[in-house]
Amino acid sequence: MLMRFSAAVVATAVAFAIGSFISSAQSGLPAPPDVKAAPKDAKKTSSGIAYKVLTPGAGKKHPGPTSSVTVHYSGWTTDGKMFDSSVTRGEPATFPLDRVIKGWTEGVQLMVEGEKTRFWIPEPLAYRGQRAPYGMLVFDIELLKVQ
Repeated sequence: MLMRFSAAVVATAVAFAIGSFISSAQSGLPAPPDVKAAPKDAKKTSSGIAYKVLTPGAGKKHPGPTSSVTVHYSGWTTDGKMFDSSVTRGEPATFPLDRVIKGWTEGVQLMVEGEKTRFWIPEPLAYRGQRAPYGMLVFDIELLKVQ
């Protein structure tokens, strides 16, 4: 009986935490005005990623495809819904670039430390239609550190 009660308490806590996370991401930063499509002055990679530097970085070092990086980021769907943000959580994220979506692996390598860039990542380089969020995704990424 105690095991069932404990499992129910844990399940409730997890559900609450997930709900809070989703709620905080969705009520976070407003979507960029160009979230529906990349502007004409955005650069484009051969794979289809569009990007625009919002704040140039002072660093000289570009990460490699397996580098670990520390970033602040926010992500939106093209209808303006935020689905994730380290900014709203108040804590940057650190991860290896070979463990993220292909659009991030490619795009973040274009950046230098201190740079903030907006990326429009097509679905084949995001979650490939296999899970939400679907479609093109828009990310503002600030590269804080290359490890």
